[in-house]
Amino acid sequence: MITVTRLDERVVVLNADLIKMIESTPDTILTLINGDTLVVRETVDEVVRRAIDYQRQVRGFQVV
Repeated sequence: MITVTRLDERVVVLNADLIKMIESTPDTILTLINGDTLVVRETVDEVVRRAIDYQRQVRGFQVV
C-alpha cells in the first residue's frame, strides 16, 4: 500500500498492485486495472518510487 495525495489535499492509501498506468498531463493521473482514475499531487517519479519501495518491502528485496 502507498499513500498519495489528491488535488483537494486528501491523503488516500492505494494498493500499488492495482496501478495499471501513470500519466503526467501535467497533473499526475493514476489509472487502475479496473479503469478508475485518480489525480494526485505527487509526481510520476514519486509514485513510481513509492510503488517500487512497497514492492521491495512486500517481496523482501534489498538494494545492495
